[in-house]
Amino acid sequence: MAQQQPAAGDGAPMRVLVSGASGLVGTELVRQLRADGHEVHTLVRRPAHSGTEHTWDPGSGAIDPTLMDSTDAVINLSGASLGRIPWTAKYKKTIVSSRVDTTRTIARAISRASTPPRVFLNASAVGIYGNRPGEPLPDGTRRGKGFLSDVVATWEAAAQGLPSATRVAVFRTGLVIGNGGGIKPLMLATRFGAGARIGSGDQYWPWISLYDEAAAIRHLLTSSIIGPVNLAGPQPATSKRLTSYLAKKMHRPHLFVIPRQIVSVGMGEAGRELLLNDQRMLPTTLIADGFAFRHETIEQALDALVDGEGAGPR
Repeated sequence: MAQQQPAAGDGAPMRVLVSGASGLVGTELVRQLRADGHEVHTLVRRPAHSGTEHTWDPGSGAIDPTLMDSTDAVINLSGASLGRIPWTAKYKKTIVSSRVDTTRTIARAISRASTPPRVFLNASAVGIYGNRPGEPLPDGTRRGKGFLSDVVATWEAAAQGLPSATRVAVFRTGLVIGNGGGIKPLMLATRFGAGARIGSGDQYWPWISLYDEAAAIRHLLTSSIIGPVNLAGPQPATSKRLTSYLAKKMHRPHLFVIPRQIVSVGMGEAGRELLLNDQRMLPTTLIADGFAFRHETIEQALDALVDGEGAGPR
């Protein structure tokens, strides 16, 4: 359950260090942070090209040991794509290591800093809840079962044990409605007239618009929340509601049905956990903390996506 701790600051500009800044969410987040007047620095795995880039190697735990002493807040978004199918044994190890290694490397650097950052925000995922048909899932609901639940539990644990001076929050995200990520293959199929209901279509898919995902992370930056926080749109939507409206918005048919068995056999564990799991995730803590969503319904989020408003780079 998310808790409260003194807020990070008084609204003054902060020096924010971001990992995973080149991804879908990272790109939008950096844009919004800079628009707020924050000084944004990024962690990169190649040689640095400017004074705001800092090379690191989370696989070996290598990071500039002095970096955290001059940083007000750290936001970690790193993690290998879950959309790469199939999840082979080798790739499942990559899914785990890409999340846990990055988090541990940052956490260790914060722990060793003489003046640690005031805030550490670490990405997490709805996968922690597993398949929960018919069950509302507010922040802090007990974990479920499955590969992703195990991954997320280990991932979140890697962010704990930091100095008391550093407030830690982990934000659990589902499907981000933006120009990329998990929605991309659905849009591609719909564009070519192959929009389809997946399974019964009654399973809830936790969603949030790209703009609101980044805005919610910005909110957490200066909030007093600690612990797990659900980042999801305030009105849960079933997969059928999402895919059918997407087709309507794109002026394409929505005629096909992909049976559960086809998804399960054809995509294996990835298909079952990403497409068939039922997760009615509720952003209770975020709403109680005063966050205002720009896109409150899946229809509003898909309108923004298809119309190109706040949907990210094309």
